[in-house]
Amino acid sequence: MTLAQWFVFFLFVQVLHFIGTWRMYEAANRKRWEAAVPVYNAIVLMKIINRPTWWTILLFVPIVNLIMFPVVWVETLRSFGKNSTTDTILGIATLGLYVAYVNYKQPLNYVSNRSLIPANRGADTISSLLFAIVVATLVHTYVMQPFQIPTSSLEKTLLVGDFLFVSKFHYGARTPMTAVALPMVHDTIPVLHKKSYSNWPQLPYFRFPGIQKIERNDIVVFNWPVDTVYKFFDTSNRKVDKPIDKKSNYVKRCVGIPGDNLSIKDGVVYIDGKKLILPERAKPQYSYTVTTTGGFYDQTYLVNELHITDGIRQDAQNIFTFAALTDESVARLKNNPITVSIVRNVGHEPETGPHGVFPQDATNWNRDNYGPIYIPQEGKTVALNAKTIPFYKRLISEYEGNDLKVTGNEIRINGQIANSYTFKQDYYWMMGDNRHNSEDSRYWGFVPANHIVGKPVFIWMSMDANGKGLGKIRWDRLFTTVGGEGEPYSYFKFFLIAIAAYFGITFFLNKRKEQQS
Repeated sequence: MTLAQWFVFFLFVQVLHFIGTWRMYEAANRKRWEAAVPVYNAIVLMKIINRPTWWTILLFVPIVNLIMFPVVWVETLRSFGKNSTTDTILGIATLGLYVAYVNYKQPLNYVSNRSLIPANRGADTISSLLFAIVVATLVHTYVMQPFQIPTSSLEKTLLVGDFLFVSKFHYGARTPMTAVALPMVHDTIPVLHKKSYSNWPQLPYFRFPGIQKIERNDIVVFNWPVDTVYKFFDTSNRKVDKPIDKKSNYVKRCVGIPGDNLSIKDGVVYIDGKKLILPERAKPQYSYTVTTTGGFYDQTYLVNELHITDGIRQDAQNIFTFAALTDESVARLKNNPITVSIVRNVGHEPETGPHGVFPQDATNWNRDNYGPIYIPQEGKTVALNAKTIPFYKRLISEYEGNDLKVTGNEIRINGQIANSYTFKQDYYWMMGDNRHNSEDSRYWGFVPANHIVGKPVFIWMSMDANGKGLGKIRWDRLFTTVGGEGEPYSYFKFFLIAIAAYFGITFFLNKRKEQQS
C-alpha cells in the first residue's frame, strides 16, 4: 500500500471509530466531536478507560498494535460495566465490533473509578504476560534481535551454531512493512510450520536514523533479496511470494558499498582497482588441491592443527581437495612432511546457466574472476543499453517499483523510452569469507538498502553439533563480540559475576527487610 492508500485507510478507521464509540464518549462526560479527531480521540479514550496516555503511542506501533487493540477493546467494555468472560470473548472475537453494539444497544453506565487491579491470579498472569510480550516485541523489532548462524559462509569469523544478538539501531531500526504478523517470529509459526503473517496490508518502507552507516567489511544481517523459498532449508521446492521483511535472513560480509566499482581477480576482491584489505578477524577460505607422497593426514592433526572436520575429498591415491582452507592452514599444511604441493583452485571458465553467476548468461565471469561491476548509489545515474540492462533490470522493476519493458534494444520505464536511470536507494554487495562455499551477491546480485536488518554485535551462545553433552558448548565463544581486532575475548565470566552479584544483593536486601519487619 502507498502512503496515500494508507492515509485513506487511516481515515476510514477513524470514521468507524467515531460511529462505534461517540455515545460512550458522551456517557463519560466528554464531547461527541472528541471521538472524531484522529490521534486526539485515542488520547481521550485512554483517559476514559483510566489508562496511561503513552498507551496511545503503542496503538500506532506496527505489530505491537495488534496486541494493544484487543486490550483497549476489553478495557473500554469494562469501563462501561461489561466485565463478564462473554463480554471479553465477544470484544476480541468480533474485532471490536461488539464495542459498537454496546455503544448503541446497551445501557452505558460509565465507571469512572473502576479498579485496575486484576480480579484474580489468572487475570494478573495474563496482564503480566501481555505486558512482557509488548516489551519483548518492541525490543525485538527496534533494538535487538536474536539470530542463529545456519551456514558456513562466514566460517572462522562466525561458526555454524553461533547464536547472535543483532543490533537494529546501529544502521537504523526499520519499521515492519508487514502490518499483520505474529510477534517475535519470522516467516513461520514454530511447531505448526505455517505462515506467520498476512501479505496484506503492507506498510511503506521507513527506517529510523542510525548511529552509523554500513562500511566495507561490516558483517550485516539482511533479507535475502531473491528469496521465494517456503521455508529456509525446505527441500519441497514450494515457492512463495514474500514481503521484504519476511524474506529469509542472511548474514554476510559487506565488501562493496554504494558507488564502488567492484571486481574479483583470482578470488581476491578489488574496490576501484585497489585490493580490499580485510580486518584481522576475517579469515577468507578457498578450495585447494593438495598432492601428497601417498599418505593421508592424521585426523587429530586435521582437527587440532588445521581446524578441519569435513570438506576433504580424495580425488586420486595421492591427490586431495580441501574445500575451505585459511592462509594459516595452508602455511601449516605446506610444512607437513607428506605434502608435495598445494595449489589454490581458481576458476577461469565462465559460470553460466540458471545456476551461474549474476547476471546469469550476460557475462563470461565466474566466482573467482568477476567484474568490474558498479554498485548503485541513491541519486546516481547509470546509462541503460543492451549491455547494462541485465545488471539493473531487477533493481528498476522489482526493488524500485517501476514498469520496465525491454524490446530488442528499446528500453521503456513506465511507458517512456529510457537511456539512463537514477536510483532511488542505495545498494550493497555481500559475500561470505568461505569464498568457495557461499551463495552470495556473486550469484544473486545487489542487496537493496530496504532489505538491511541489522548488525551482529555479540555471540551469546555457540553450540557445536559434533560435541556431546556440555561439550557441545563452545565456552570460549560465549559473550564474545563479533567486530573488533585481535582474537575474540569472552566476557562470559563477567556475566556470571554480575548474575551472582545480583542474586547475592537481592538475597541480602530481602533478609534485611524480613529482620526489620
